[in-house]
Amino acid sequence: MSIDELSINTIRMLSADAVQQANSGHPGMPMGDAAMAYVLWQKFLRHNPKNPRWQNRDRFVLSAGHGSMLLYSLLHLTGHDISLDDIKNFRQWESKTPGHPEYCLSCGIETTTGPLGQGFATGVGMAMAEKYLSEMFNKPGFPLVDYNIYGIVSDGDLMEGLSAEAASLAGHLKLGKIVYLYSDNKITIEGSTEIAFTEDVAKRFDSYGWHVQRAEGNDLKGIEKAITAATKEKNRPSIILVRTHIGFGSPHRQDTPDAHGSPLGEEELKLTKQTLGWPLKKFHVPADAFRNMKKAVQKGKNFEAAWTSMFGKYAKKYPELAKTWETMSSGKLPDAWEKLLPIFRPEDGPMATRSASGKVLNAIADALPQIIGGSADLAPSNNTHLKNFSDFGQAKGGRNIHFGVREHAMGAVMNGMALSGMLIPYGGTFLVFSDYMRPAIRLAALMGTHAIYVFTHDSIGLGEDGPTHQPIGHLTSLRAMPQLYVIRPADANETAIAWKIAIKDTRRPHALVLSRQNLPVLDRKKYPSAANVEKGGYTLLDCKGAPDIILLSSGAEIHPTLAAAEELQKKGIKARVVNMVSFELFEQQSQAYKNNVLPSRVEKRLAIEAAATLSWHKHVGLKGDVIGIDRFGASAPAKVLFEKFGFTKENIIERARKLLKK
Repeated sequence: MSIDELSINTIRMLSADAVQQANSGHPGMPMGDAAMAYVLWQKFLRHNPKNPRWQNRDRFVLSAGHGSMLLYSLLHLTGHDISLDDIKNFRQWESKTPGHPEYCLSCGIETTTGPLGQGFATGVGMAMAEKYLSEMFNKPGFPLVDYNIYGIVSDGDLMEGLSAEAASLAGHLKLGKIVYLYSDNKITIEGSTEIAFTEDVAKRFDSYGWHVQRAEGNDLKGIEKAITAATKEKNRPSIILVRTHIGFGSPHRQDTPDAHGSPLGEEELKLTKQTLGWPLKKFHVPADAFRNMKKAVQKGKNFEAAWTSMFGKYAKKYPELAKTWETMSSGKLPDAWEKLLPIFRPEDGPMATRSASGKVLNAIADALPQIIGGSADLAPSNNTHLKNFSDFGQAKGGRNIHFGVREHAMGAVMNGMALSGMLIPYGGTFLVFSDYMRPAIRLAALMGTHAIYVFTHDSIGLGEDGPTHQPIGHLTSLRAMPQLYVIRPADANETAIAWKIAIKDTRRPHALVLSRQNLPVLDRKKYPSAANVEKGGYTLLDCKGAPDIILLSSGAEIHPTLAAAEELQKKGIKARVVNMVSFELFEQQSQAYKNNVLPSRVEKRLAIEAAATLSWHKHVGLKGDVIGIDRFGASAPAKVLFEKFGFTKENIIERARKLLKK
C-alpha cells in the first residue's frame, strides 16, 4: 500500500470508527471524499497547524457539514489542536468534534456549516474579503494578501437556492480565488439524485461564469491536475465535478443511501476494513501515515515564516499601511473615530432613522476602512451607499457592494467577510426580508461574527406597500435569537449610538431596525442623553415620586408615547416612559439598574410597539397590557395605519386609564 493510499484509508477509517463509536453520524461522505481531500490538503492547502490564525492562510470550508468527521480527521492528522481523544469523543457533550463543524479557529475550523449551502456562500464572502484586502494592502513584490478559498460541496449544497444566489454573485465578481470540489456521488438521503436533481451542473456553473472541470474521485493525479488548473485561473471561480462514491470500501453500503446518515454497523465496518486491507483495531493510525500528514506542521511554519519576513520588509517600505494592517488584524479601531459620529439637533427637523443611519455611515467611513457593505438592491431606500467610495468589483478598493436581489447570499457572504477577522461587513434590506436571510443570521449569531444588519422600513410605517411588506412578527423573531442584539432607535441621535454599539461590540452580530417615516429629533436638553441607548432600556421621561404607570416603547412609537405620558402627567397621573431600544442590551445591565428602571412595585405597565406583542409580556407582567399588532397589516398611508391600529396619543391615554382602573 502506497503512502498516499495508507493516508487516505487512515482518514476513511478514523471517520468510520468515530461515527460507529458515537452510534450517530455520516460515514459515507468522509469515506467517499477522503482521496480528493487528501490531495487538496497534502498538495495545495497553505496553513499553519500551530498557528491557525495566520492571516494569509488558505481557507478550507466543508460546506457539506454532515461529513464533519472528514474535517476532524484531516485536522488531527495534520497537527491541529484536535487529538485522537477528541476524535473518539465525536458528537459528545462539550466535544471539540460536534456533529457538524462549528467555528473554532484555534482548532482550524474556519466556519460553522451544517445547513446546506451556507458554507458555499460563506466561502464567497471569504473570497470577497481577500479581494478587498489584497487591493488595499498589496504592493508590487509584496503579495501580503494572497490566499485561496477551497471547499468541498455536495449535491445538497447545490440544490439549495442559497448556492445559486452565491454562485451567481461569485461569477459576476470574477472571484478567481475560489476552488470548490463538488462531491458528485449521485446519492441523497431519499435515494439516487435522479429523483430530484437532474440538471446539468457543469452547464449551470459555466453559465454563471465559473471555470468548470471534471475528475474521478480516486484519481489522485487527475484531481491534482484539476486543482492546479483551478488555482491558475485568476478571473473565474472554479468548480471541479469530482465523481465520488459514498461509503467507498463498504461492501454493502457503497453507493447507497444507507451510507449517508447512519453508522456502518460493527459487522459492515469489519468487512470494510478487510476490503481495504485495514487492521480491525479501532482508531488505528499508522505511524507512516501520521508522519506523512504531519509534514503540514513544518510546511506551515515555513509558509508563515516567509510571510513574516516579507511583512517586515513591507513595514519598512510602507509603514502607514503596515500600521493599518496591524490595527485591522488585531480587531482594534482607530483612535477617536467616535468623535466623527454626527450630532443631530431638533431644529434640523424630523428625520427617518434610515436617513440618519446613512449620514452616520458616511461620516465614519473614511476613518474605518474595515467597514464594507451594501444592500440587496435597496441602497437608495436603506441609505447604505458610501458616497466617497467606488463599487466593489468594479474599481480597486471599492466598498459599495451590490449584492443584487439576493438577501440570503448577502447574509452568508457577510459571515465570510467577517470571518476574515479584519472586516466589519454591513448589509441592508427591508426588515420584512430578514426572513430571507434568517438562516445566515442564525449562523452569524452562533459563531459570533461581527456583522451588522441594516433593516429599514420597520413597521406599518411602510404604508401603502401593504401587508406583504409590513413586518409584524419579525422583531419578536429576531429578539428570540440567542446572541443577536436587536437595536431599534427612536431618533437620529439614538441611531448614531446604535452604530457605535454595533461597531465596537466585536463578539456578535447586530440588527439595526430603522424607520421609513420621518421622526422628530428628541430635544436632549429636555430628555436624557441618547448615550443611554448603550443600556438598552432607560427612563426617557420620569415623574415625581413612584410612577402610577410605566409606558414602555421603542422606535417610532416612542413619540406618541411621550406625548401621551406628558398629557397624563398634566392630568395628575404619574407616568414614566421607558425607551426599550434593545431588549438584549437591557438584559446585560445589573439587576439594580433594571429594578430602578422597571420597579417591581409598579405593576401597571403598558407597552406600545407597532409589531407583534409577544416579546413585551416579560416586561409588562400579568397586570400589564400591550398595544401592538397581532394580525397582518394593511395597505394605506402610514398616518392612517397608525391611527387605525391605535398608535396615537389619544388611544395610548385611553388604554392607560383603562389599565389604571383594573
